[in-house]
Amino acid sequence: MLTLTPHTDSIHVLCLGAHPDDIEIGCGGTMLGLAERPGTRFTSLVLTGDDQREQESTKALQRLAPHIETHFARLIDGRLPAQWQETKDALERLGADCRPDVIFAPRVDDAHQDHRLVGQLASTVWRDAVILHYEIAKWDGDMGAPNTFVGLSVAHAREKVDVLNACFPSQVDREWWDDEAFLGLMRLRGIECRAQYAEAFYSSKLLLDLGTGG
Repeated sequence: MLTLTPHTDSIHVLCLGAHPDDIEIGCGGTMLGLAERPGTRFTSLVLTGDDQREQESTKALQRLAPHIETHFARLIDGRLPAQWQETKDALERLGADCRPDVIFAPRVDDAHQDHRLVGQLASTVWRDAVILHYEIAKWDGDMGAPNTFVGLSVAHAREKVDVLNACFPSQVDREWWDDEAFLGLMRLRGIECRAQYAEAFYSSKLLLDLGTGG
């Protein structure tokens, strides 16, 4: 484990999701922790969703990170690869002015085509940020072996689940949506990094500034 003392400077966090609830499921607990860090700024972009789903996600994101700047592209759910140009344009428009330090995005090998495309395009728009690709459990059975972990307190793990249930009434009847699934995955990832709970990520490239002047 490598523990780095946080800088006093502000940190800008960008969260990318293909669908409303992707961000909240994939890195909601980590957002809660980062929101407690002085000087953290949050921006989010969700590529698909209608009025109801946009309202749900906005409410959830604001509970996880008050004062977050939210953006929605309103593309068609399940069809992002067919809307490659529109997806790329939405990311590039945000990237013109948004230069984050850390990005949370879907996995580049996610079984869902919308997730996968957003994850793959993130590094083509933001080349200097640390990109951490989050995981979302699904019926495809595409879970892997992540290489980056963020330990979560019991309070943050349970608050994340509370936010999901309270803010996404359109999703609570889905077969994969329940407290056991959300807490169980966080508990499993916690075991893997010797924490009570954790969220796990994939990073293909990570540059560490250890303060040595190199």
